[in-house]
Amino acid sequence: MAQQTDTVVAPDTPGGSGARPGRPLGARLRSTRVLIGILPFTIYVFLGLVLPAVAIAVGAFQDSTTGDFTLSNIKTAASGIYLHGFGTTLGVAVITSIVPGIVGFLVAYAIFTAKRGAVLRRCVITASGVFANFGGVPLAFLFIATLGSTGMVTRWLIDIGLDPYTHGFNLYTFSGIVVVYMYFQIPLMVLVILPALEGLRPAWREAANNLGAGAWQYWRYVGGPVLLPAFLGCVLLLFGSAFSAYATAEALTSGSVPLTAIQIGSFLNGNVLAGQQNVGKALGLGMIVIIALVMTAYAVLQRKSAQWLR
Repeated sequence: MAQQTDTVVAPDTPGGSGARPGRPLGARLRSTRVLIGILPFTIYVFLGLVLPAVAIAVGAFQDSTTGDFTLSNIKTAASGIYLHGFGTTLGVAVITSIVPGIVGFLVAYAIFTAKRGAVLRRCVITASGVFANFGGVPLAFLFIATLGSTGMVTRWLIDIGLDPYTHGFNLYTFSGIVVVYMYFQIPLMVLVILPALEGLRPAWREAANNLGAGAWQYWRYVGGPVLLPAFLGCVLLLFGSAFSAYATAEALTSGSVPLTAIQIGSFLNGNVLAGQQNVGKALGLGMIVIIALVMTAYAVLQRKSAQWLR
């Protein structure tokens, strides 16, 4: 005997047979408002970041005369004075990210553990915000007027028999740029690492103490591993800031120190040999690649630290 199978038919929806109901009007309006809200930022990123980056990447592989594809610009940018410029820029960026990273962390930790820290925290954060955003020509003039060869502080040191320029220091060289960059890198580190310190939960310290752990054991097994990704991410942020800085070094040294950003500025000002107009774009492409790698690592570290510091 044949068996009959009953078929269950889903009831028709108001919009048609078996079709899923559409999204409510309120949800569609909210989605539209969100899209409209991010549209100006999307246009800004496209015009100010994506489009110039694409133009630089394309121009780096174009012959400046014929427009044909070529690798000569990349080869020129990766050799001679331009390679030396990358090395000098990386040296400045490494020094002015590690040293300010350590000093800024210690300052932030002192603020974090200070008694009556609310007022001190507001004052330091305000001052750090001002110092971290003070750069360019005004900052270069500030140091020239104080630590230049005829600066006010230099004259005071000479009067007491401590001439820094006779002991190897020169504000207008590599060491001078490092000193000037410390001025805004240390406050920047304080600003970016302080939220990570505040993310440490007091319960973790109390639990470690209850289990018999001392301060060293707490920082070695709990606080250190939790803060390490955030600390490394902040150091990478300082590296990117120093690596891409231009105006302060240009105003301070007038281009005598071969930094990559200054060399690109020379191309933009027309100081270029015939047939090498696109070498500046190749240099820019190199900086974009390095900054992209640094920011990618920074994003990964920040995501890892956010798992604990919520």
